[in-house]
Amino acid sequence: MWNIQIAGVDIYHIVNWFYIYSFLGWLWESSYVSIKEKKLVNRGFVAGPVCTIYGFGAVIVYLILKPIAGNILLLYICGVIVPTILEYVTAVLMEALFHTSWWDYSKNKFNFQGRICLGASLGWGVFSVILFYVFQPFVDWIVSLYSVATGKLLVSVATLVYAVDFGMSYMNAMQIGEKLRNMDAVMDELYEYIQNTKLYESTEELKERLAHYRLPEYVPELKQRLEDRVNAMVAFAGESPEEFKARQEGRLAELAERFGAAQKRFERLKGMSNVFTRRTMNAYPNMKSRAQALKERAVRKVGKGSREQ
Repeated sequence: MWNIQIAGVDIYHIVNWFYIYSFLGWLWESSYVSIKEKKLVNRGFVAGPVCTIYGFGAVIVYLILKPIAGNILLLYICGVIVPTILEYVTAVLMEALFHTSWWDYSKNKFNFQGRICLGASLGWGVFSVILFYVFQPFVDWIVSLYSVATGKLLVSVATLVYAVDFGMSYMNAMQIGEKLRNMDAVMDELYEYIQNTKLYESTEELKERLAHYRLPEYVPELKQRLEDRVNAMVAFAGESPEEFKARQEGRLAELAERFGAAQKRFERLKGMSNVFTRRTMNAYPNMKSRAQALKERAVRKVGKGSREQ
């Protein structure tokens, strides 16, 4: 098995490269995000110190682009295209499998569906060139430090540990997807209630305002919106001050009750987690359900279209 070749490279070296690149990718991602967030973050799908998307990406890019390694310009161009396709396919597969969106480039310029963007793609091109001229010689040197027998043993143990870790992470990801969908259900109920109160002119306006849901931050604005609405009703219908006060207090009390109930449900859902769930949510704080990601992309697309008109 170890001598089977793919694109002129045997399985032994491919698997060794995969784990080394996965570890290097984990070092890069975790260090970058930890510095950015100013706290320690264990990045990656699995709990162990590997980012498998880097391992797969680096090996696949190397095997595909190896024939053009001598042409730096062509290597860069293809290094933009191939990893971008891999990133897009990975995003689609993870959303379809786990019903969650793990990253979102929607706020970046020149993005496509929030899954890929021009800035990241250009960066992949630079990485691909560095991969061939810096990383691959370094990784080959690491593999040469130990015997083939040792390498086979290390890879076998790493694969066993990774398989267990992946299985647990898979179940954890499915639970996170379910939790995010339940949180979205709480939001949708709140959307419907507030829409029925006519505090906002349209559901889309409300969804845009609450895209990054933080209940306490919106209570004052909603109360003010309610007061303005009631004032307008009073002016139109000629209600007495006493009637106005009773209406206002009643609606404000109902609004506060709705927000309080929603907040409790949110806190209960947040509490239904284990160490693996907390690790994943900490690693990907912007993770959201696939349905919610699609809604936000649609809202931004509509907003962009109206601005262009």
